[in-house]
Amino acid sequence: MSLITILQAAVAGSSLAYIGAAIGAGLVAIGAAIGIGKIGKAAMESIARQPEAAGNIRSSMIIIGALVEGVCLFAVIACLLIVLIR
Repeated sequence: MSLITILQAAVAGSSLAYIGAAIGAGLVAIGAAIGIGKIGKAAMESIARQPEAAGNIRSSMIIIGALVEGVCLFAVIACLLIVLIR
């Protein structure tokens, strides 16, 4: 089956809001994963260049990672609310 056939079957059975919410939640999760990966990469490079600053870099990395995850969770919940309210 092609993607078009699957999407046509999904649209026929439900409204476009459900499909949009699912795609939105997936994009948010992918974006957060890319962001966390970039944060980790930059932190490891920074620690390799300045090992004496490892503690400060690590704590900053954890705080920024938590903020990215918080935004991701907020967006996923917003997408789920679209599904549950309709």
